[in-house]
Amino acid sequence: MTTPLIEVRGLGKAYPKVHRNADRLRALLRLMFNVPDRDRVSVLRDIDLDVVRGESLGLIGENGAGKSTLLKLITGVLTPTSGSVVVNGTIGALLELGAGFHPEYTGRDNIAMSAALYGLDGERLRERIPEIIAFADIGDYIDEPVKHYSSGMVVRLGFAVVASLKPDLLITDEVLAVGDESFQKKCVRWIEDYLAAGGTLILVSHSMYHVQKLCRHACWLRGGEIAMYGDVFDVTQAYLAYHERKSAAAPERSEIARSGLEFSVLGVELNGLDTEQPLVLDYGAKLGIAVSLRSRDGRVPCLAVGIVRADGTAVYGVSSDMDGHAPRRSGPGEYRGEIEFPELSLLPGSYTVRVHPMDSEGVRLFDTVERSLVVRGASREFGLVRLAHRWIGDGGADADET
Repeated sequence: MTTPLIEVRGLGKAYPKVHRNADRLRALLRLMFNVPDRDRVSVLRDIDLDVVRGESLGLIGENGAGKSTLLKLITGVLTPTSGSVVVNGTIGALLELGAGFHPEYTGRDNIAMSAALYGLDGERLRERIPEIIAFADIGDYIDEPVKHYSSGMVVRLGFAVVASLKPDLLITDEVLAVGDESFQKKCVRWIEDYLAAGGTLILVSHSMYHVQKLCRHACWLRGGEIAMYGDVFDVTQAYLAYHERKSAAAPERSEIARSGLEFSVLGVELNGLDTEQPLVLDYGAKLGIAVSLRSRDGRVPCLAVGIVRADGTAVYGVSSDMDGHAPRRSGPGEYRGEIEFPELSLLPGSYTVRVHPMDSEGVRLFDTVERSLVVRGASREFGLVRLAHRWIGDGGADADET
């Protein structure tokens, strides 16, 4: 069995609360006397991750999700509070903008200093300096102090140094978000060549385009934990759907407010799963929706189910009373309604399933709960659903499309 390049097990990072001077003193005393600090802010919790040689992994998530902290733990910039990181190779990392560069030194001097830190001796350094300077392409600024550089020029210099070393693992944190378009294209081409030659990449970016272009897998961090890991398109589609829901979502009723309704939703299962994470389906797969309902006075509710695109465009809706069906009793004042779509004809994209309990007459709507759905697959068709069709003409045999 091949040993992973990076092995992360149960990794966690927490910091003491130091908002006031007394907090700082308390944290220092606990550190001096080796007293456990239970009053901490947790940044990362229970991260398990393997990165094998030749892997290309996109690390995505909102600001504050723990992405940069995870990279710093992998590179050894930070020490973990719990768990472990094992690195079986060399790492070239571009983390914080300008990290490792001395602002008073020239670009040429910083190249020499950075290369020495990576283990290049004098002779190899002299051989590579011309190609590093050519890749950075910052002109006469190479002999100016780095403090005079723009943010884009700093990134050019840092990327040029790492590119010349060709490490076993390249780690980049939002590098492609800085600099002009021509340099971004140069970086992308270099990374593609690096991966084609067997290199390994961990890319942090808010650009799903770059993540999908350069990575085969993705890891979504949310609130310091892994929310989803897997195929890059599955994870990024789920992440984008989450943000679409977040930007369009109306404030949800509190549990107390719901309890006062005549009818309310207790839980929603998509294909047997009751979770806030998006359900990912292949085009044409079965979708089962099961809803647990509460009835305040024991009357049998109606159940309405709707599917909308993530932007709110209505796709389809139906209610149990339309089909002469009623949710079955599952307990005192509780009912369960289920509906199944044997072959979902939605085109690939992000959707939202909405469920609503209604009164027994199917007139008034009392509650709304949403769950996310991602349909994956390759399609060049337009719209929301795939309709069975057949091309007819004299250009050849008739073709059925289903």
